[in-house]
Amino acid sequence: MSEETWTQEEIDEIKERILEALEQVIDPELGIDIVNLGLIYEVELFNGGHCLVQMTLTTMGCPLADVITEQIHAALKEVPEVSETEVKLVWYPAWSTDRMSRYARIALGIR
Repeated sequence: MSEETWTQEEIDEIKERILEALEQVIDPELGIDIVNLGLIYEVELFNGGHCLVQMTLTTMGCPLADVITEQIHAALKEVPEVSETEVKLVWYPAWSTDRMSRYARIALGIR
């Protein structure tokens, strides 16, 4: 991708499409996408198409971290403005069910 410069409005629109793509990444254990589970903490998009996804997992020892990371890379290849994806796992703040969307809570039977 060229080294074009995006306006903040364009970045916001691209980030929205990035989040939509990330909704296609399903946590294999819970069967809910990582966005609605509240696992995505931040998405940054830099000029040139570098996308940094800061996320957490439901548990530190999650054996499926590599699978989820691979799915993120595959999903973001569908966003034309993203030329490179970096996934950074963060553990603070710790994930809790409070981060889940209403949809995820209903699907998992959590009040």
